[in-house]
Amino acid sequence: MAIKITDECINCGACEPECPNTAIYEGADDWRYKDGTKLSGKIVLPDGTEIDSEAAQTPLSDDVYYIVPGKCTECKGFHEEPQCAAVCPVDCCVPDEEHEESEETLLNRQSFLHNE
Repeated sequence: MAIKITDECINCGACEPECPNTAIYEGADDWRYKDGTKLSGKIVLPDGTEIDSEAAQTPLSDDVYYIVPGKCTECKGFHEEPQCAAVCPVDCCVPDEEHEESEETLLNRQSFLHNE
């Protein structure tokens, strides 16, 4: 499953640079599929949705850092464990029950995001 950041986040920012997919954004910041990936221009997401990878997307939180589920791979293909959770000083990077995914799905997303 993907990881989420809870409301206990103290906005320290320790998690953001650790994400190999650039799936973590500061509250109220727009996000893009192209950020930290090899995606560019028009793309078709694994669910079949066509989107411009360079288009700004609506922030998922206005108050605290947030993780984009469609970019989170739990660091599969990069690290042994989710790096955001490993560095979080208040343990607010937790599994997101609303986005349960298999290891295969997470590895496929990693390949998609980085054209591997």
